[in-house]
Amino acid sequence: MSDGPRPQSVPRVVSFLVNGSSVELVDNGDSLLDVLRDELGLIGTKDGCSPQGQCGCCTVLVDGEPRVACVTPARRVAGRAVVTIEGLAPEDRAQWGSALCRTGGSQCGFCTPGIIMRLESLTLRHEAATAESVRQALLAHLCRCTGWQTIIEAWEDREVTRHHARGMPEPDSGRDLEAAAERARLEGHAVQRIAPEVGLGHGGFAADTAPAGSLRAVVDESGRWFVAETLAEARRRAGKTQGRRTTADHVWPLQVPDGDWAATLRTTWVEPAYLETDASWCEPGGEPSSPLANGGGFGAKQRKGAPWSPVMEAARLLADEHGRAVLAVASREDTVRWGPKRPPVAGGVRADGTGVLRICSTPGVAATIALVAPGLVVEEVDVVGPATSNDLRGAGWVEALVLLSGASDEVGIVTAPNGARAWAEVTPTSIRVGVRCGRTLDHAVLRSYCVGASHMAYSWVTSEALSVDGDGEVHDLTIRSFGVLRAVDTPEIEIVVEPDDGPPINGSDAVFAAVAAATWRASGRPTEWPVGLLP
Repeated sequence: MSDGPRPQSVPRVVSFLVNGSSVELVDNGDSLLDVLRDELGLIGTKDGCSPQGQCGCCTVLVDGEPRVACVTPARRVAGRAVVTIEGLAPEDRAQWGSALCRTGGSQCGFCTPGIIMRLESLTLRHEAATAESVRQALLAHLCRCTGWQTIIEAWEDREVTRHHARGMPEPDSGRDLEAAAERARLEGHAVQRIAPEVGLGHGGFAADTAPAGSLRAVVDESGRWFVAETLAEARRRAGKTQGRRTTADHVWPLQVPDGDWAATLRTTWVEPAYLETDASWCEPGGEPSSPLANGGGFGAKQRKGAPWSPVMEAARLLADEHGRAVLAVASREDTVRWGPKRPPVAGGVRADGTGVLRICSTPGVAATIALVAPGLVVEEVDVVGPATSNDLRGAGWVEALVLLSGASDEVGIVTAPNGARAWAEVTPTSIRVGVRCGRTLDHAVLRSYCVGASHMAYSWVTSEALSVDGDGEVHDLTIRSFGVLRAVDTPEIEIVVEPDDGPPINGSDAVFAAVAAATWRASGRPTEWPVGLLP
C-alpha cells in the first residue's frame, strides 16, 4: 500500500543582521558574498578570486571578527551580525578614504575595502596595534598595485586622525586631484580616478555598475556561456569548479644561447595578477562597458586598445539574445587561462653590451628592446604556452636592461624607452629608489606607483612563477599560486623623486626596471629567476 505523496520540504529561511538591518532569505546554498552583492546590492564587498577564499577582497565583519565572505555559506551567519564597508560609521569611512587617498594606499581601489575591514577589526580587538601587527593582518590579503607600504602608511595616518582629530578628516589642502589623476593615467597607462571614495570601493568597476536587474553570465571550460538571474546560479549551471594550485614545478621554456657571456639570464612564465577579474555589461543594442574600469591591469587587460578576454563581446551578444542587460564575468581561472603572460626570455651579454636575447614570440617586442639595448640580437622563438603581450609593464626591454646591468661592475642609471630615468639600491631589508620623470604633478600618486613598481619588481625576481605544461596549459589557477610577495616579506621602500621641469612622463616603469636589476645584483646574479628571497 502506498503511503501517499510525500510532503514537500519547507525551504529553510535564514535570518541575520546586515549593517544593523534584519535580513531574511531562503537558504539555497549561496555564499555570504553572493547574498551581499546580488541580493542586497552591497557592492563594496569585492570578488577577486571567484571564490577561492584567498585574496581577502570580500572581507566583512561577522560579530566583529573578520570573515572571508566568498567561502562562507550564508547559513553560517544565521542569527549573527554582519558589517560590510557600507556599514562602518560615516566618520570611520571618511577617515579611511582620506588616509588612503593622501598616502596613495589605493590605486585601483579594488582590494582596499576588504583591507579596511580587516584593519578595522584589528583596531577593535587591539587598541595598541602596531605596523608589524598590520603586516601580519595583511597576510590574509593580496594587493598588486600598492606594494603594501602605502597601505600601512594609510593605517598610520588614520590612527592619527582617529586619536587626535576625533571627527571627519579635513580634505587635502590645496591638492589638485585632477593633476593627481593625470599622473595616475601616465603611470597606469589607463584612466584612473583619484578621490577618497576610490579606496572605499567606488572605482566604477564593471561588476559594480551593471544596471539593476541585469542577468549574470559565466563561461565554462569549453567556452559556452551560461546565463542566470544571479552569479551563483550561473556558476552552478556552468559547473564552475575551484581553481587549483599544482604540485608541478615551473619550467624555463628557453635555453640560454651558447657564448662567452659576462652575464646570463632566463625567466619563466609570470602572471600579471591584477585583482579585478575581467567583467563587462551591456544593454540590448548598446555598447559593452570596458573591463578596464579604474586601472589598466598592468597592460594585461588590453592589446592596442582591444580587450584580451571575450567578456565584452559575450555581454553584447547575450544582451541582444535575452533582451535584457547582461553582466559577463570571468572567474579567476578564466583570467589565468585567457590573459597574456610576460614573455619568458633567455639571454647572454658581453661586457661591451653585445649579446643575444631569446624571447617568446611576441608582436612588437623586438622593436621595443632595440630602443634600450641596440647591441642585443633579439631572437623570437615560438613556444607552446599561454599568450604573451608587449603591452605588459616593461615586457622584454626590462629584461634586456637587467642583462646589461649584470654585465657591468658599475651600478648605473636605468633609462626607459620614454626617457624616464631611475636608479635603485636593494638589500634584504630595504629598497631605495630614485626617479626622474618630468614634472611630478602629484607626489603622493607618483610615489605610490613607484612603491608599487618596486614591490612588483622585487616580487618578480625573487618569488613569482607559473607552472605551464608541455601542451601550454597553465596549472597554477589560484591567486596564491602566482607567488606575489606578502607584506611581511617586502622590504622597506624609499622613493626619492628627483626635480625635473620637463614634460611629465611615466616613471614607475623605469623604477620597475631599476629595482629588478638591483634585486638581481643583490642576489648574486644567478641565471634563473625566481631567485628566492634575499638572505
